[in-house]
Amino acid sequence: MAMEQKKGFRFTTYEAPHLSPFEKLFEIFQELITHTSGDFDEAIEWLHQLDEEYELTDDDYTIDDFIEDLKRKGYIREEFEDGDGQPGEQGEEGDEGDGRGGKISMTAKLEQMLRKRALDQIFGKIKRSGSGNHKTGKLGRGDEHSGEFREYRFGDALDRISMTESLKNAQINHGIGNFSLDEGDLVVEDTEFKAQMSTVLMIDISHSMILYGEDRITPAKKVAMALAELITTRYPKDTLDILVFGNDAWPIAIKELPYLKVGPYHTNTVAGLQLAMDMLRRKRNTNKQIFMITDGKPSCLRLPNGDYYKNSVGLDDYIVEKCYHMAAQARKLHIPITTFMIAQDPYLMQFIREFTQANRGKAFYTGLKGLGEMIFEDYENNRKKRIK
Repeated sequence: MAMEQKKGFRFTTYEAPHLSPFEKLFEIFQELITHTSGDFDEAIEWLHQLDEEYELTDDDYTIDDFIEDLKRKGYIREEFEDGDGQPGEQGEEGDEGDGRGGKISMTAKLEQMLRKRALDQIFGKIKRSGSGNHKTGKLGRGDEHSGEFREYRFGDALDRISMTESLKNAQINHGIGNFSLDEGDLVVEDTEFKAQMSTVLMIDISHSMILYGEDRITPAKKVAMALAELITTRYPKDTLDILVFGNDAWPIAIKELPYLKVGPYHTNTVAGLQLAMDMLRRKRNTNKQIFMITDGKPSCLRLPNGDYYKNSVGLDDYIVEKCYHMAAQARKLHIPITTFMIAQDPYLMQFIREFTQANRGKAFYTGLKGLGEMIFEDYENNRKKRIK
């Protein structure tokens, strides 16, 4: 009796897709320049160290060749000081200036490349849709066809009349031989309103974001870059504002994200929330939300006289109550706050729970891994909420 051959898996040696020497180094370089907050010299120093350890280059293609390719492809620029001590950009390709050393910095092309890379790393499995707008489920004057028809009503725009369905009605109602089309034959295709979303992303840049040897700011920065690229490319009608908060809070532009650093700051969560709500008050006719990435420990307030009130020991009752008040105020303005808590201290987690309850928002208690996916999921889920 012949034995039945069992089916199984066949494993073969994986061969990575062919990458040029530049592409191999460029992938590593993008990670390094993100970690160094745009410091080119430091990133290249790290690249040299990795090259010594892992033999990334050879005599045919060196790191100096890589740097020249970065210049040639428009990813970096070298700035020289003119005779007045003012910075000036490098001239045409091949113009090496007058021999003076210059500071090398990223170009807008590389900044965008880093945002796209962050988007691919964090949201790589997302399938892009067409228009990227949000259906509310409400019918009326909108800009997305619902596939449903109704009779024409006075005041309906002429471009919404479905001629195919209207002609079909005319043939049924009046016959083909004596064709006529009147108002009773007209039908329009309903459309759905599309809700726009205005988002403010708050990033904690207090010193605690790099304490205890844990780099929390780089993943937060990557999330912000990915979210910025996602919204500007997939949801162009949505808006994203970004702010950072330490002792105070201030807005930053999308192009500043790769250069973001932690400072010697306490954590003024209240100032961040105040600025976020001020930003959202200026947005009209949109859904609004706040994302806050923090380690969850507010430790600073700005007093009415301009002085700082600081307390880094435990949770200060006065500061905490101000935070709860801001959460409740955002709730009254119908602005949900989603907090991404990247620390595991039980007393801080309890604070976030009570903060979230005051706002009726959401909280995610997470390590750094998976932070981007969770923010994306929440962004998508919030956009699916129907307008009441």
